[in-house]
Order: sequence, then structure tokens, then C-alpha cells
Amino acid sequence: MTEATEHDIADWTEPGLFTVAPGVHRIPLPLPNDGLRAVNVYAIESGDDLVLIDAGWALEGSADLLAAALARIGRGLAEITRCLVTHVHRDHYTMAVILRRQFGTRVALGIKDKASLDLVAAGPRATATAYLGRLRRYGAESVAQSFSRTEGALHTETDIWEQPDEWLDGEVTVPLAGRDLLAVPTPGHTQGHMVFADVERALLFAGDHVLPRITPSVGFEAAFAPQPLGDYLGSLRLMLQMPDMRLLPAHGPVAGSTHARVEELLAHHEDRLAACRDRVVAGAPTAFEVARALPWTRRGRRFDDLDPFNQMLAVFETAVHLDLLAAGGRIHRDSAGPVISYEPIS
Repeated sequence: MTEATEHDIADWTEPGLFTVAPGVHRIPLPLPNDGLRAVNVYAIESGDDLVLIDAGWALEGSADLLAAALARIGRGLAEITRCLVTHVHRDHYTMAVILRRQFGTRVALGIKDKASLDLVAAGPRATATAYLGRLRRYGAESVAQSFSRTEGALHTETDIWEQPDEWLDGEVTVPLAGRDLLAVPTPGHTQGHMVFADVERALLFAGDHVLPRITPSVGFEAAFAPQPLGDYLGSLRLMLQMPDMRLLPAHGPVAGSTHARVEELLAHHEDRLAACRDRVVAGAPTAFEVARALPWTRRGRRFDDLDPFNQMLAVFETAVHLDLLAAGGRIHRDSAGPVISYEPIS
């Protein structure tokens, strides 16, 4: 069986191996019961070795699917010598740990994800405590109660959260056989998020920093940053300072221009900031109440129609927008009480 190319498929989640450039292959691994549907793992041929950008979620059957995909180009799991992981979320990181246990694969991760990794490694209770505390501070007690009944769905693999072999600290060049990758910190989606750029071939392995069809979540990490949305917007603008490249995302199809999508994402967040401010002016006093007044997803769904996990994401997303508005002097933020409140500046 031979590999296919990106032009051979209509659905980006279709299992298999798809060549996006010479020596670079996209392997979608399914995410059952997850709205994202799949995660793209990228296998880069580096001489006799393979290097992965992200590794997927350590689910039953993931290793078999990855092995079957690599077999299409006559390669195997034992040839994966390194995993460059864009960030610590489980659908990107945990399969890298499995590969290391079985084959000695070296794992690299951005150093600013260490605080979140340490919290998650402490077990689901530590992670849930962090999330529930933030929900209550945002006035979302009902969401906290609903989420607490399902918190085990977040992180059940308590022994999978091992430390990486290498912490990526700052912008560094990662030499491979026949190409160099530039590892660039892009905090926002998580504090330690990294993208990997093959500038010579105009390929950007973007992880969850720039996604072609959805807006990446901001604010969903166990160890919370002071201004994650401000970080994220700065990281988007950083992409515009680099040469435009093909967008190789972790979720969604490969796209022709990173810059074009970055401009769309920047415009989206400006619109969202304005909408959040309008809701505060209209009298919504908390992140929870503002979130309930906003439409969600591309389909414009009502907040109350979301499941508890996505309600939590919506509250967090709203809070980071409100906090950025407050930091810019566009609304007032009062954090003195048990619930953070917002009000317009007259």
C-alpha cells in the first residue's frame, strides 16, 4: 500500500497517511467522543529515523493506527527517535510517553508547560480543584457543580504524565537530517505552546496555535497565566513577522497560508472583545453571565445548550477576554470578593 496526498481526500479526519511535502506525512488519529474528531500527527523523515510533531492521545488502538499508517511508507514505530510536542494537552502529549516506554523515543516539550504538567501529573483531583476554583471565581457555580460530577473524564491516566526528556526554552533550532526546524514559543493556547517552522520549505507545524476552521481555546490549562489572551494575540502577531508558510495544523486540513488565517483570528478576537464589553455595559456582571449572553461555536449555539465541559471552556474563554479588556482600561475589574465582577467605566 502506498501513501496518498492531501489532494486525494475530502475529509481531513479520514485515517491513513497523507504526504503534504517530500518527506513530510500527515497522520490523523481519531479522538472518539471529542468534538475535535481527530488530531494530526506529522511524521518527518530524517535519514533513517522518523521525527513526529505531536504524537496523539494514548488511547486504545492509537499505536496500531499509527503503525499501520507508517507501514504505508515502509516505516515502523521503532524508527521514531524523537517527538517534538507542541503543547501538553493529552491529545498531543500522552502517546509520546507510550512511544518512549516501548522504543526509547526522546520527547521534547516547551518549558513553560511544566507547571501544568506537574499539576496534571498529581492526578485528576489536583487538576479539577484548579478548574473548579476558577469557575467559582468567575461566578459559574452551576457549571462547577455539573463539571464536578464528570471531572473524571478529564484525566484518568494518572501514570501517563511523565516529564519530557528535553525542555525547549525559547526560540531554538532543531537540526534534523536534511532540514532544520525552528522551534518558536507561541504562548496563549497554553503557556508553553511551541510551533515548529521549516522556513526553507515554507511549512509551519502549528499545533493548536493556528487552526484553519475553528478558533483555538485560550485559558484552558491547569496552571493559569495572568493574561493568556494577551499572550495569544501577541503570538499570532509574531506569525505575521515570519515569512508566510503553509499551515500544517493539529486539527483540520492543511491550508495554503498561515498569514491569511492569522488575520482572521485576530479579527475574530477583536469582535469578541467588543461583544464582551457590550454585555458588561448591558449589565452582565460576571464572566459566567457574559458567557451566557454570547453565542458559541460556528453554529451560534446557546450557552445553556453546551455540555458541562464546553460550558467550562466558554466561561474560561470569556474571562480571558474580560481580563484583557480590564487590563486595557476598557472596563473595570473587581477581584476583592469571592466572585470577580466587571462593570463599565463611565
